[in-house]
Amino acid sequence: MSPTTPVVPSRLSLSARRLPHLVFLVPVAGTLVRLVELHRELCWVVAPPIAALGLLYLAGPSRWDRFGVAGRPVWLGTLVLLWAWVSWKLPVPLAFAYTWLAVPLAVLALRMPGRRVTVSAIGAIAAGLLASLVRIGGGIDADVLAPPLAAFCGTVVLYRAQQRLNAQLAETRGELAQRQREAGRLAERTRIARDLHDTLAQELAGSRMLLQAAERDWERDPDVALRQVRAVSQALGAHLEETRTIIGDLTPPALERDDLESALRGLCTRPRPLAGAAHITFRTEGEPHPLPTDRAVTLLRVAQGLLANALEHARATHVHLTLTYQDHMVTVEVGDDGRGFDSRATQPAGLDRGFGLAAAHDRLSALGGRLSVDSAIGRGTRVRAELPAAEGVLARTP
Repeated sequence: MSPTTPVVPSRLSLSARRLPHLVFLVPVAGTLVRLVELHRELCWVVAPPIAALGLLYLAGPSRWDRFGVAGRPVWLGTLVLLWAWVSWKLPVPLAFAYTWLAVPLAVLALRMPGRRVTVSAIGAIAAGLLASLVRIGGGIDADVLAPPLAAFCGTVVLYRAQQRLNAQLAETRGELAQRQREAGRLAERTRIARDLHDTLAQELAGSRMLLQAAERDWERDPDVALRQVRAVSQALGAHLEETRTIIGDLTPPALERDDLESALRGLCTRPRPLAGAAHITFRTEGEPHPLPTDRAVTLLRVAQGLLANALEHARATHVHLTLTYQDHMVTVEVGDDGRGFDSRATQPAGLDRGFGLAAAHDRLSALGGRLSVDSAIGRGTRVRAELPAAEGVLARTP
């Protein structure tokens, strides 16, 4: 069998691929047995080429790769010549069975590399088949010609149709794979954009505010300004480390050093502008337990984005972040006493710039979690991010 034949792991497909071999080898073996039984001088002349024909055919599947592109047409041409010679030399009662060998030979011809080789081989087989049938029928006899010719032509048409379908299927699979790769690239771009928004963009904005505060205090209170500049310098070091992590698609540095609770606590105690800064509190509820890295990263990123939203847009004086451990669920809640918004709106104005809430929702949904928002104008905002503690545990429905 040609290695180009599609490999389908089913008994039916295996039988279908073996059928041409059986169609070829059964008449060869049967003819040899019949020749031995007849024990005529002509039979012993024809028997060796018949045996060579069978052995040469068997060499095809086992040596297909070694034949190469140039050797396969030579192998097929030798088969066709031997088949035509044997069909012409055999006694008429035995020759008719050999005409059916044109069917598996046609299948082999259709597997040959190059359209010119295939067309030439099909033409040679058709000519040999027609000559043998005319000899057997003593002329043009429709009853003798019709069955083998119909089988030969039907095999060529059906096999060519199958080859076209296989080519179309391969092309479709290639297009699907290309689209999947493109979707993967887009998803990766979106993920990087969210990481940049939830980390570097927010932290750089805070560093900028510290530098602006230091500039205002430089003449009036140099010591305070110096502390602010030092805080910015320390923060920039953390930003550089975070940038390297994003580029390498690694775990956030805070989670490489500590657990989720320590990372969130460090997020809340990070230096921020002194003037007008909200007071941030952090607490933990429930019995802490380790989380898979991807889930800890997701909750940390979500918390960074939610905390940045509260500090930038809410105009709050107090912000609290709560980490809650339950049996099968871990929750991060960020609440503030700021100006709030209408939580029934699908896109709250001024709060969800860039990737904020949309990024948090997408991150959580990808792991079976959910995001709930409770807010009202003038009454602050409470955002709750829930995530299953382990893969396969579904989030509770609203």
